[in-house]
Amino acid sequence: MPVYQWIGKNRSNKVQKGEMEAQSEEAVRASLARQKITPSRIKQKPKDLFENVRFLQPKVKEGDIILFARQFSTMIDAGLPIIQCLDILHNQQKNTTFKKMLKQVKESVEGGATLAEALKKFPKHFDDLFVNMIAAGEAGGILDAILRRLAAYMEKAARLKAKVKGAMTYPLVTLAIAIIVLAVILIFVIPVFEEMFADFGSELPAPTQIVVAMSDMVKSKVLYLIGAFILFMIAFKKYYATEKGRDTIDALMLKLPVFGLLLRKVAVAKFTRTMGTMLGSGVAILEALDIVAKTAGNRTIEKAIYNVRSGIAEGRTMADPLNESGVFPPMVCQMISVGESTGALDAMLEKIADFYDEEVDQAVNNMTALIEPVMLVFLGVTIGGLVVAMYLPIFKMAGAI
Repeated sequence: MPVYQWIGKNRSNKVQKGEMEAQSEEAVRASLARQKITPSRIKQKPKDLFENVRFLQPKVKEGDIILFARQFSTMIDAGLPIIQCLDILHNQQKNTTFKKMLKQVKESVEGGATLAEALKKFPKHFDDLFVNMIAAGEAGGILDAILRRLAAYMEKAARLKAKVKGAMTYPLVTLAIAIIVLAVILIFVIPVFEEMFADFGSELPAPTQIVVAMSDMVKSKVLYLIGAFILFMIAFKKYYATEKGRDTIDALMLKLPVFGLLLRKVAVAKFTRTMGTMLGSGVAILEALDIVAKTAGNRTIEKAIYNVRSGIAEGRTMADPLNESGVFPPMVCQMISVGESTGALDAMLEKIADFYDEEVDQAVNNMTALIEPVMLVFLGVTIGGLVVAMYLPIFKMAGAI
């Protein structure tokens, strides 16, 4: 079906423009007339030559899904039918990839599928959590509230992810710059000094000899070093893809100094936020735990959550298996126990998530404050050491003179 671009004026004489998918230009005029818009120009949108080339199409970002949930919630709250909401959201969507998705979702719903079933066809963008909460909202007649809750949850999850990513960016960028600077010095700068020292005729100081030997090795073996690094990364990736590899590496990640503590706090915040959101939306606790375990991102955390699920299936509380796992802090387990006793588990989980969001903030600040001087010392010692080593023969010669 062709897409038409239009420009017109509404009843307030304000200029509006947009795009509409329709059978013909007359159908577009009829649709605009129903919206009380007088079109001044309607033309068929030219086809995108690369619309079938997948990797050239825009990606659907997390922000697009959040905005979709927010707008959908507002329209449902205003009393609009689901199909009309999807039609409006589809027409105003500028991301072509997301626009196609919404068109297929709308067609599925028109064909008799539930909204949850229609969204389930796109697991890459609408995960199990999203789909199950939508299903609970449809069953309970509270779809607008569920969409609002989903949008709020995704916004907080995105902020948490951004904090961790920001904490990792600084040391990785600094380390990459240090490696590049060291490589440039060893490959291009040291050989110039080496030629100059060859005319001295005297034996070079030990630090200078070491640096010259390092330079010779890097120059002659640079391709081998790069190849070895690539092979190591491939081997690491293959090992991590195995059950044993992922178990071992994920367990080690949680035991790392400073960073391991941050990962634990992130895991607690994510677990409690997701569980609180799902339980508050009417999703069954066993189903919620299954979804949370799959999205944990760490095998050790995943196993602990599955143990909790098994315990609940056997009639135990959530707090006891969590405490036995040794992964979750005792305070969290105690607060969950209180939530279970009072019948307000979802509210208690939300409070724990809010508290641990702040803990993650503090942990990120502490880690950044610790890493910054360490990286500066590393840069100073390595680059400064190379410079001093190369100037030692000059100082020695000046002293002899």
